[in-house]
Amino acid sequence: MKMNEVRAMAKKLEIKTFGKSKAALIKEIQRKEGNFDCFGSAEGYCDQLDCLFRSACLQEKITR
Repeated sequence: MKMNEVRAMAKKLEIKTFGKSKAALIKEIQRKEGNFDCFGSAEGYCDQLDCLFRSACLQEKITR
């Protein structure tokens, strides 16, 4: 997921985006949606099946 897509999602949820990293914005979006703010912390498995960022999160961990 690209940064501009994350910013657009955040703005829809009335989250200020200026000066925040992609991961920080995603975590704020997760909290606002009532999910755990765990982006980037999965260790090869994630039980948050309804999270919009699940696949990106698992991918992010692989590429680090």
